[in-house]
Amino acid sequence: MGHIVKAIMVMLMHTKTSSLITESDHITQPISTSQLKPQADPIKLNRLLQLCSANLPVGGFSFSQGLEYAVEMGWLTSPETTESWIKINLEESIAQTDLAILKRLFNALSVHTPENHTPENHTEYDIDAFKYWNTHLIACRESHELLLADLAMGKALIRLVKQLDNIDIAPYQAIIALKEISFVSAFALCAYIFKLDLLSAQSGYCWTYIDNQVAAATKLVPLGQTQAQNLLFDLTESTQIIIDKSNAINDDEIGTSLPHLAMASAWHETQYSRLFRS
Repeated sequence: MGHIVKAIMVMLMHTKTSSLITESDHITQPISTSQLKPQADPIKLNRLLQLCSANLPVGGFSFSQGLEYAVEMGWLTSPETTESWIKINLEESIAQTDLAILKRLFNALSVHTPENHTPENHTEYDIDAFKYWNTHLIACRESHELLLADLAMGKALIRLVKQLDNIDIAPYQAIIALKEISFVSAFALCAYIFKLDLLSAQSGYCWTYIDNQVAAATKLVPLGQTQAQNLLFDLTESTQIIIDKSNAINDDEIGTSLPHLAMASAWHETQYSRLFRS
C-alpha cells in the first residue's frame, strides 16, 4: 500500500513540474508581431475611423435630419420609437439612395484607362459618371433643410481634404471644382483617396448616420447613455443587410420618398425653439 501511495505522489510531482515548465515556456516566449494577422490593414482602419469620427469638422452634428421636429411632435418618445424612426430611414432612404449612389460614385472613381492603370496610379476616372450621380443625389433631397445639410457637409469635407498635408488631390481637381457637391460624393472621394474598399466605405457611412441620429436623440428624446449605447448596438446589427440591399438596386430603382421625414425636416425651419441647425 505504501508503495502505491509513493508512486502516486511521484506522478503528481512530475505532472506539477511539467505544468510549471510549460507555463514558464509560455511566459518567456512573447508573441512576435509578425504572428498577428489583423482582419484589416491598420492604416486603412485608422483612415476609416478618422473619416467617420465625430471630430471630423464637417458640421454633421449640427443637423438632426428631421429628428428634432419628430420629437417635438411626439412621434419619438422612447428608445423603441427612436430605433424605429432611424431604422426606417436607414432601410428606405439611406440604403435606397445614399448607399446605392455611393457604390456608383466609387465605380466612377475606379474606372482606369489600361495604359495608366497601376496600383500606384489612380488618376483616371469617369468624371461624367461622377457628376451625373452627384447631381442625381442632390435632386433626391426632399426638403430645403436636407439639401442644405447635404451640401454644407459636402463643401466642408472638400475644404478639409484640400488642406490635408499628406493627401494628393491634384488628380481630382475636376471634382474639387464642382459648384455643388453632396456629402455622399465627398465621402466617396475621401474614402477612395484613403484607399478604402467599397464595403468599408458603405459601412462607415452607415455608422456616420447612425451615430449622428443617436447623438441627436440622446439630447432630444432624451435618452440615457446606456440606452444610447444599446441603440447603437441594435441599429448596427442590420448594417450588412442594408448594404446588401443597396448593392442589389438597379439604376432605375434608386430614390425613395419618406413623407414624414420630408415634412419633419421642412417644418423644423419654423419650430419655435430648436437645438439643431435648419
